[in-house]
Amino acid sequence: MTTIIGSLITGHMIQLLTGASGVNSYLSDVLQDNGQPLIPLNSAQVRAQNVAPDIADQSYTMQYPAVSVYCEKIVNSLAEKFRTFSGNVQTTVELRHSQDRLEGLQDALENYVDGILQVLNANRGDWGSGMFYGGQYQAAFGAVKHGGKNFQQVAKITFEIGVSRS
Repeated sequence: MTTIIGSLITGHMIQLLTGASGVNSYLSDVLQDNGQPLIPLNSAQVRAQNVAPDIADQSYTMQYPAVSVYCEKIVNSLAEKFRTFSGNVQTTVELRHSQDRLEGLQDALENYVDGILQVLNANRGDWGSGMFYGGQYQAAFGAVKHGGKNFQQVAKITFEIGVSRS
C-alpha cells in the first residue's frame, strides 16, 4: 500500500505542475535579465524519478530546466488507529536548471522555483483519495556546478502530504 500512496502523490503533483494552471501559467509574465521570457516546461521535462544530475546527463537527452518529482519518505504514524495508513508522505520536487553562461542562472532557477511554489500555494487543502496538503514547504538551493549545458544549479522543494486511507 505504501508504494501505491507514493505513486499517487507523485502522479498528482506532476499533473498539478504540467496542467493548465501549472508552472507555465505563472512563468508567462516573468522575464529574464535579457528581457526574454523563461522557457516554458513541457511534459517531457517533468519526470517521476529520483536520479542524480550527473547520471541523468549521461543516461538521457536532457532538456533544461528539468523537474524530478519523487517520494522521499513515507511515515505511517497510525494517527487514526483504525485506518490502514494514517501518516505523512514527504515529497520532493527537484528542479535542475542549466545554461552555457553563469550570469542569470540563479535568477532563472529562482523564478522557476517561485512558479512551483505558487502551484503548491494554489493547491492547499484536500487533494482527494485521502490526501491533504497543509501548505508548508522547504526550498533549498544548491551551489552552481559543472554539468548540463556547462553550468548547472539544483533547487529542492520538500513538502509533506497528510494521508489517511483505509
